[in-house]
Amino acid sequence: MKRKDLYIRAMISIMTAGCLTEAMAREVTDSVGVSNGETVNVAFGQADKRDLMGAVSTVNVAELLEKDYHTGATDDLNAIIGGYSGTIWGQWPLIIIDGIPRNVTDVNATMVETVTVLKGASAVALYGSRGAKGAIIITTKRGKVSRMHIDVRANVGLKVPKAFPKYLDAASYMALYNEACRNDGINERYDATTIYQTARHSNPYRYPDLDLYSSDYLRKFTTTADATGEVYGGSKSTQYYVNFGMNYANELVKLGEADKNNTKNFYVRTNVDMRITDWLKAQVNVAVNVQDRYWGRDDFWNTASTLRPNWFAPLLPIDQMDQNNSAIRDIISTSSHIIDGKYLLGGTSTDLSNNLATTMAAGYVKYRTRNFMFDVNIGADLSMLLKGLSFKTVFGVDYENYYSEAYKVDYAVYEPTWSNVNGRDMITSLKKYNEDTASSNEYLGDSKYRQTITFSAQFDYNRTFNDSHNVSATLLGWGYQTQQSTDANHGSSEYHRTSNVNLGLRAAYNYQHRYYFDFTGAMVHSAKLPEGNRNALSPTVALGWRVSQEKWFAENVAFVDDLKLTASFANLHEDLDINNYYLYQGYYDTKGGWYQWHDSSAGGYTASQKLGSNPNLTFVTRKEMRFGLEASLFDRLLTIDANYFRYVMDGGLATGNNTVYPSWFSYSNVNFLPNINFNKDRYSGFDFTVNLHKKVGQVDASLGLAGMYCTAEATKRDEVYSDKYQYRVGNPLNSQWGYVCEGFFDSQADIAAHAQQTFGSVKPGDLKYKDVNGDNVVDSRDQVNLGRGTSPFTYGINLTLKWKDFTLFVAGTGQTGAKGFKNSDYYWVRGSRKYSEVVMGRWTEDTKATATFPRLSTTDNSNNFRNSTFWLYSTDRFDLNKVQITYDLGKSMFKPGMLVKGLIVYVSGESLLTIAKERKHMERNIGGAPYTRNFSIGLKAQF
Repeated sequence: MKRKDLYIRAMISIMTAGCLTEAMAREVTDSVGVSNGETVNVAFGQADKRDLMGAVSTVNVAELLEKDYHTGATDDLNAIIGGYSGTIWGQWPLIIIDGIPRNVTDVNATMVETVTVLKGASAVALYGSRGAKGAIIITTKRGKVSRMHIDVRANVGLKVPKAFPKYLDAASYMALYNEACRNDGINERYDATTIYQTARHSNPYRYPDLDLYSSDYLRKFTTTADATGEVYGGSKSTQYYVNFGMNYANELVKLGEADKNNTKNFYVRTNVDMRITDWLKAQVNVAVNVQDRYWGRDDFWNTASTLRPNWFAPLLPIDQMDQNNSAIRDIISTSSHIIDGKYLLGGTSTDLSNNLATTMAAGYVKYRTRNFMFDVNIGADLSMLLKGLSFKTVFGVDYENYYSEAYKVDYAVYEPTWSNVNGRDMITSLKKYNEDTASSNEYLGDSKYRQTITFSAQFDYNRTFNDSHNVSATLLGWGYQTQQSTDANHGSSEYHRTSNVNLGLRAAYNYQHRYYFDFTGAMVHSAKLPEGNRNALSPTVALGWRVSQEKWFAENVAFVDDLKLTASFANLHEDLDINNYYLYQGYYDTKGGWYQWHDSSAGGYTASQKLGSNPNLTFVTRKEMRFGLEASLFDRLLTIDANYFRYVMDGGLATGNNTVYPSWFSYSNVNFLPNINFNKDRYSGFDFTVNLHKKVGQVDASLGLAGMYCTAEATKRDEVYSDKYQYRVGNPLNSQWGYVCEGFFDSQADIAAHAQQTFGSVKPGDLKYKDVNGDNVVDSRDQVNLGRGTSPFTYGINLTLKWKDFTLFVAGTGQTGAKGFKNSDYYWVRGSRKYSEVVMGRWTEDTKATATFPRLSTTDNSNNFRNSTFWLYSTDRFDLNKVQITYDLGKSMFKPGMLVKGLIVYVSGESLLTIAKERKHMERNIGGAPYTRNFSIGLKAQF
């Protein structure tokens, strides 16, 4: 009998056993599925919070927004929930919104009721392969049996740049570039007159000194605004919830078309709950998101970080041009792009177009995104057939369309020839590059789409026998399919859609909420694997013991209100780490060659291309062991939720070419090496969430601490190295590999006495690397593990203080234990690239003892600019993410019968402070828009 058939029969047997238990019970409670505690959303259902088993944490976002307003559904969760830091236990999670796989950006925080983080394998097993790395369940708000309520929220804010990169001015750049020329033994590039005139700013058009981070090009801050309306209420038969609103944000750049850059979002969501009959219910959810983005044609921030300050003047003043020159007069009279009525666009023979001119003259792009989401949920109470039995089905269709409308024209740039005429700087000739064009028509640009169809159906059984035996079971089928375009210009569909389909079973029992047993399993399917290997069983078992209900414990440990110990064991199968389809299938093709026996013509042969076949390719597995503790102490003064986890990702794909297959399986452009399930990684660590709640006088205080320590280590790889220390096995997955720097070479004799470095010729002032293996040569074999690239320990802290009608909320996050490299162009100043402030510490004969940067060079200097301890830094940091003060006017200002039922106002700040040794580096963004501190003021009114 096939394993799939055995699994289906086992599920039917367990459901039958539930029926037999009901028939045999001598006394059955009348309440079916009634919870005495708070319910929490879990995979395909809800559970009593006190009965959670699989490392599950939840946050009531609707309540959180009353003291911590934000727009993202998962904002600030890493300061509240242990084990979550954007990833869950080091893995990227599946996002489920109202039972449908979606993007976290598909909902606004004001729409969200709760967010639940499923960390343990037993908590996500029902989601099959796609949920094997954790899941986040986002549940939107629903209507209530009440009169119509209207809530209105408005928020305005400022975003202030934290820091800009600091580049040298044009005169300093030219002087130091001349020094680089001397270091390389070549002629200086810039004459003393040019440097002098530039330094004194005699004529910024003839002697340019561009500072693209100045107020000439940038605003001091950007503005944001958002407004949301919520309408909800209903009768016993129908409840409704409607959320609608918009938000707006502009950009820092104020040059040309970029001055109009902005993003507008419009959204509306409607959730309707209907009681069709006493036993049949339905939910219909519909949402539409519309985003419009206006963007000038430019990459300003890349230009700002790369364009040398002296290179050319982007604008040429017409009033400094020789009007007696007929060629110049003709250019001025025929130009389609005279900026502000007084400038022509500057350029050079190597800058026929440039981003500064593009944003001023080339037009714009309007990006349009339309997202439609629909899902319907039907639930039936089948207790007339079997007490405790119910049925639910969900169907959803999401469609997202993106396209752009664009306006584009070509433009000419001009390279001037400057002369001194009668003691005055004058442009005496212009060299033209490109041609001006004109157009009044927009055209359709890129076009892309994404469509997801989801379906699930499930039977649930929930029953309590004799007030002690709590039995529940779920039998379900779930699947979804996402199709999206792969060609942005033509919208063609990808060849194979992203799909997930699985059967799931959960059977749980607890005795008086004291002893727990939970079996959860899924039969998963993957089309990425060869036939015969496409199905697998993912079983999990969880056990729990509420120790605090034991008589001997309660009598001897009075300060413990509640204590529950849990453990789970799992073996999940997933294809998330199999990154494409048909990787099991090799193929052959013809290739050219000198062989004379080719049947059709001389030359050519047939050979395996790219990879060989592997009909045994199978799932990657997640084998997990977890132990958990939940406790409440001192009359709920202190609550603790902690988990220890250890899991192995086994069977990761590798193309064996070192230890598994002989080397002749791969030669030149012929490859018979197949993808095989070979790699193995081990993740281990712990997470914790600790909350302290205490009322001191009139102050109600809550303090929360959340954290996670997680390490990920390679335990199996197909690798061969000459030196033991270079093996990846035994090292963290995120290891930073590089060279050990021993300082600078201070003389030619120092170079001669050192091991030979193989990264080009070196001179005094270049970096010296350690010969780790002692072979008197420094090459790739001397790279060592210099530290983790991802922090193993992350933590968050949140504080709430309530006094009368005031509430203070503070949230911060931190990380420690990782390293990074300063290897952007800001630090690795190659050739003639723009010089940043770091070069001021360059090595010279006079600064040997104090130098903090290698000698300057006009070459790429591959010796100096490679990852090493010289460029290594600690990424340890603590960020003050949020401070908000809220004042509730409802109690003191509004009386019964008034139109306005309540009003709260608040001021908040985000990303306010970073505490780190490398704070300046961390707050600086190279090649992109700057990081910002955000300040806002808002209100919420209730009607």
